[in-house]
Amino acid sequence: MNRKILDLAIPNIVSNITVPLLGLVDMTLMGHLGSAVYIGAISLGGVIFNFLYWMFAFLRMGTSGFTAQATGRKDRKESELILGRSFALALFFGVLLIILQVPIEWVSFRILGGSEEVKQLASQYFYIRIWAAPATIGLYSLNGWFIGMQNAKVPMTVAIIINVANIIFSVLFVFALGMKSDGVALGTVLSQYMGLFLSLWFARKKFDAPLSRLSKKQILDIKALRIFMLVNSDIFIRTLCIIGVFTFFTSKSAGMNNTVLAVNSLLLQFFMFFSFFMDGFAYAGEALAGKYFGAGSRAKLKKVSQLLFLWGTSLAIVFSLIYLFAGNQIVALLTDQVSLREAAKPFIWWTALVPISGFAAFIWDGIYIGATASKGMRNSMLAATFLLFVPGFLLFKDSLGNDALWLAMILFVFGRGLFQTILAKRAIFNRMA
Repeated sequence: MNRKILDLAIPNIVSNITVPLLGLVDMTLMGHLGSAVYIGAISLGGVIFNFLYWMFAFLRMGTSGFTAQATGRKDRKESELILGRSFALALFFGVLLIILQVPIEWVSFRILGGSEEVKQLASQYFYIRIWAAPATIGLYSLNGWFIGMQNAKVPMTVAIIINVANIIFSVLFVFALGMKSDGVALGTVLSQYMGLFLSLWFARKKFDAPLSRLSKKQILDIKALRIFMLVNSDIFIRTLCIIGVFTFFTSKSAGMNNTVLAVNSLLLQFFMFFSFFMDGFAYAGEALAGKYFGAGSRAKLKKVSQLLFLWGTSLAIVFSLIYLFAGNQIVALLTDQVSLREAAKPFIWWTALVPISGFAAFIWDGIYIGATASKGMRNSMLAATFLLFVPGFLLFKDSLGNDALWLAMILFVFGRGLFQTILAKRAIFNRMA
């Protein structure tokens, strides 16, 4: 069983690591332009796209869970139909975002704080990167399907190509052509479409699953779409809570001053690096838990859950120790601005608490998604957000300032895992009795 977990987890870890590494490169490029406003610009722009794209993360999660269960039942036709429905929805939502780009930009910058200079640069970033929406959301659908098909190597290959291309484009546009945050945005657009077409090619050549052979009537089956969207509506609410927490975190950082915004943006890279790393095991959980849930094997589902938590605990300890003892050195790699390095020092120790506090939430997410236990995910997230994160910040914001934001974040990630643990028996295992 450990071999099956690692066969799925390691490729996902490799592909996921390329994402935060790309974020680190973007931050580093902006961090060496001589002003904190460039870091703030891609941070605010990134928050907007996190909000937009994370809203559609249900397409990857729902597709993964349903496909894994179809794989467990050995129902190949159904797995292809799931891909067709998911991908059609992805393209629809992507085009819709492009159509609505002006009101989206207007609302986003009315909600987020920051100086006028930062917002002007972030706006330029937004109007370029928005054109990647169909490709980015389409990749959610395709990656979820590959994972549900028990194949993590294709998403790994595509992710590496996308992010290496993105880094090359960004370096070229920023250093060779003299662009700034707009160059980073353009690099993202080009690389995302490259990844979309490559993924479609893999679906056709490796899995013999061309979308062209699926009829519109099959894809638009009302009953099947209703079930798909019902589960995904719970995941959507769960995702909105995550978006709300990170948007609130960044907005409050920007409301303090540009230095706090830049510092918290740098330190969030610690969080994102760990989260993408842990998601490798969460994705393994999606694939295997979904497969065993679909096959009705309660014993194997329990076994894989136990092993996933052993891996999660071990990795959390390692990451916490690295962040605790090498945090200052990591920040020094991200920026050459001495003032930002010094401003970050009082808050680095919070990053060491993130892995050990939050690993359970990542592991449970994978298991819940595989079992399509969407209500349990939704309820756990709502509880962590409104019972822990919001009160945690409001109670201490006046006395602790920026530390209150980090305290609230730690309570949030810990609470997610705690509430999911409490609900797991009823939400997942009792459904197999």
